[in-house]
Amino acid sequence: MHFKWNYEPPTPEEKQAANELGDKLAMSPILAQLLIRRGITTESAAKRFFRPQLADLINPFLMKDMDVAVDRLNDAMGRKERILVYGDYDVDGCTAVALVYKFLQQFYSNIDYYIPDRYDEGYGVSDKGIEYAKRTGVKLIIILDCGIKAIREIEYAKTLGIDFIICDHHVPDEEIPPAVAILNPKQPDDHFPFKHLCGCGVGFKFMQGWAKNNGIPFSRLIPLLDFCAVAIAADIVPVTEENRILAFHGLKQLNQNPNIGLKAIIDICGLNGRELSMSDIVFKIGPRINASGRMESGKESVDLLIEKDYNCALQKAKHIDEYNEQRKDIDKQMTEEANQIVAKIESQKHYSSIVLYDENWKKGVIGIVASRLTELYFRPTVVLTRDGEFGTGSARSVTGFDVYAAIKSCRDLLMNFGGHTYAAGLTLRWADIPLFIKRFQQYVEDHIAPEQTEATLHLDAQLDFKDITKKLYNDLKRFAPFGPGCSKPLFFTQAVYDYGTSKVVGREQEHIKLELVDSKSNDVVNGIAFGQSASARYIKSKRAFDIAYTIEANVFKHHRLQLQIEDIRPEEDRHDKGFPMTKE
Repeated sequence: MHFKWNYEPPTPEEKQAANELGDKLAMSPILAQLLIRRGITTESAAKRFFRPQLADLINPFLMKDMDVAVDRLNDAMGRKERILVYGDYDVDGCTAVALVYKFLQQFYSNIDYYIPDRYDEGYGVSDKGIEYAKRTGVKLIIILDCGIKAIREIEYAKTLGIDFIICDHHVPDEEIPPAVAILNPKQPDDHFPFKHLCGCGVGFKFMQGWAKNNGIPFSRLIPLLDFCAVAIAADIVPVTEENRILAFHGLKQLNQNPNIGLKAIIDICGLNGRELSMSDIVFKIGPRINASGRMESGKESVDLLIEKDYNCALQKAKHIDEYNEQRKDIDKQMTEEANQIVAKIESQKHYSSIVLYDENWKKGVIGIVASRLTELYFRPTVVLTRDGEFGTGSARSVTGFDVYAAIKSCRDLLMNFGGHTYAAGLTLRWADIPLFIKRFQQYVEDHIAPEQTEATLHLDAQLDFKDITKKLYNDLKRFAPFGPGCSKPLFFTQAVYDYGTSKVVGREQEHIKLELVDSKSNDVVNGIAFGQSASARYIKSKRAFDIAYTIEANVFKHHRLQLQIEDIRPEEDRHDKGFPMTKE
C-alpha cells in the first residue's frame, strides 16, 4: 500500500496559541495543538473534552416525539399490555434490544424481545415478526435500529391492533411509517441538536426520557452504558459530543463492572485484566456479537447480553465464538474470490467504485467483504448475493463520500434500501443488477473527488524521538475514546534509521519489528509495522526513511512504549509522494 501523506504545519499563530494552552493544561504544546485543531481552544473546553460529564447529556425531550413515545409506553404499562422489544440483528440492534429490555424489565414483567432471522426474514420489520407479536398478545412494539422504512409492515400491524414506537438512526425517506412515535434525530423537522446517535443511543435516550418522566434516578441507567459504548464503536458513528459522553462512561463501565454477557465475551477474547479501548470493541467484542446474526440467529447474542448467570453466559459466549471462527473462514474465502474478480475487472478498466455479485456468497458476510474491499481499494463498494429472484447487498464507503445518496439515485431499480452516509443495505431484482451497476458507477464517477479514492494518511503532528515520553503518552490517552471525528493522533518522524536490530517477524514473515534512532537524540525507539515486510530490505540498507505512526503501549512488554507504524517511506520519496520537508 502506497499512501499519500497529508500534513498541514501549524501557523505561527497556532503555535503561539498551543504554547499558551499547553502551559495552562501542563501539557506538551504538540498535544495542545491537536486540541486547537479539533476546535478546543480554551482551558475550560479542554477540561470538558478530557472529562465528559453525564450531566451534560442533552435533554431527551428535545427529540421529536419523545413525549408521545413516553406517554404511549406509560399507557401500555398502565393497561398491562404486552410489550415487544424488537431490533436489528447486528451489534447496534442487539445491544439496543438488550439495553431497553434489561432496563424496562426492572419495572415491568409483561415484556418480550425479538430479533428477526437474517436468512428467513431479512432486515428490519418482518411479517413473521408481526405475526409472532399478534400470536403472543403484543399490543406495543418498540423497534430499535430499524423501522424507519417499514411503511407497509407497520400499516399491517395497525390492522392487527399493534402500535409501534420507532427508535432509529437511519436516514428517513420522504414518506414515514404510521407509527405512534418516531424517535430519529435525522428526521428533517427534528431539532435534537446531535444528529449522529447510533440505534442503541436512540434507545438509551428513550429510556432516559421515560426514567425522567417517571422519577427514576438517572443512576439506574449507568450500568447499561457499556452497551452504548459497544454500539458506538461497532457502528462506527462519530465519537463526538453526545456520543463521546456515552462512549467515555460506557468504556468506564465496560472496564470496571461490565454486564455479565459482555464480561463473558471479554473473557473469551482473552481481554480480561487489561484496559479495554474502542479498538478492542471494533476488532474483538463487536465481531463476536455480530457473528450469531451472520451465521445463525442474532437472538442468541441478545440471549447472551441479558444473561444474569456468569457460567451460563460463558457457555453462550463460547458458542458465539465458534460462530465467529466459522465466519472468519467464510469471510476469508469470499474476500479472496472478490479480490480475484476485482483484479480481472481492473485489467480492463479502472472504475471509481466496485460492485460485485455472486449467487453463492453468504448473505451474513457480504457487509464484511464490502468493508474489506473499501479499505483495500479506497472506493465505494457494493457486494451482492442472491436470495431467490432478488439480489440483496451491502454497501460501504470512503471518507467524505455519501454511498447512501448514490444508492438512493437508483431507487427506481430497488425493492428496498436504507442506511446512512458510510454504510447501506439494498434489495433489487437479480435481473436488474447489471443496470444498477451501470447507474451506480456513473453516479459515483460524477460525484466523487479524485482525492477520495487515494490512500491518504492525515498526519497530526511531527515528532522527534526525544518528544516521545511516558508523559506524552499518558496525556495522549486522555484524548480517548477514539473513533470517527476523534481519530487516534497520527504522528510522523523524518530521517530515522535502523539501529541495526530490526527484523522480519510473523508466521509468514510479513511484519517488521523495528528498533530505530533519529538524528536528534540517542534514544532507541521500538516499533512494529504490520504487513510491511516489503520495506525490510531498504531499512537494512542503513539509509534514512520517514515513518508515520501512532503511539501505543506494548501490553506484552510491561507497557513499554511502542510505535505502531502505518507507513514507511524512503527519504528520497519525500518530495514525490507527499509534503516536502517542513521548515521549523
